[in-house]
Amino acid sequence: MLHYEFSHYQASADYIREQIGDFTPQVAMILGSGLGYLGDQVENAVAVPYKDIPHFKTSTAPGHKGQLVFGQLQGKNVAVMQGRMHHYEGYSYEEVSYAVRVLSLLGCKQLIVTNAAGCVNTAWQAGDLMLITDHIKIFMESPLRGPNVAQFGPRFPDASKLYTPALRQVARDTAAALNIPLREGVYMYFPGPQYETPAEVRFARMAGADAVGMSTAPEVITAGHCGMEVLGFTLLSNMAAGILDQPLSELEVLEAAEACKDKFSRLVLACLAKL
Repeated sequence: MLHYEFSHYQASADYIREQIGDFTPQVAMILGSGLGYLGDQVENAVAVPYKDIPHFKTSTAPGHKGQLVFGQLQGKNVAVMQGRMHHYEGYSYEEVSYAVRVLSLLGCKQLIVTNAAGCVNTAWQAGDLMLITDHIKIFMESPLRGPNVAQFGPRFPDASKLYTPALRQVARDTAAALNIPLREGVYMYFPGPQYETPAEVRFARMAGADAVGMSTAPEVITAGHCGMEVLGFTLLSNMAAGILDQPLSELEVLEAAEACKDKFSRLVLACLAKL
């Protein structure tokens, strides 16, 4: 299994700098299902396709454009990932989170992550928005497995506050000001690509999870290792398996994301403006 060295990340960052000049992004954004279009709203945008960046992988998930967009959004210098990599696409966790380290080298100090996920909490409903307070990732290896790249962080990084408390408070205050109901809860990572079974959803609920999904945790672990502040949001796109007597489908997730994108994007953009 290939383990990336610091020189790989540097080569990726150097190539991107050739495309964006002296522009320095402050905030990185990894946009999941339903919010990728925010990358199209970036002003003075420079788009860099993943396939052109040395050592980058490409995103194959439906609805993911597969490019980095640099420019201004809400008055902030941003680097927007339109599409993320997933373990279920055949990538290692190190490959899934590779871009986070490159973005940290380019200057990003903060990371906003969004995803669509199944709702485990039976007191909530599909269409709700959730502020991620913590996550559970107990499946398979860590994205930090292998030789530690000390230029990014320590061998054994603390993970007690991966989702930065101060940024979570910004989200609470912003949601209240916009009159957008905002749940708060724990996101549980499953590798996919199959949806979780009803028994796995019951397990997640007993473990303290409020939502289940197939992304986010690897990137956030890596961001924490790099010393980045993180703000995470989940669109609860459907009730998780076994809660309702119906099968799950990708179409259901995409339709829910489309239906909720207005309030979701208003919240994310308003939070970005306050960072």
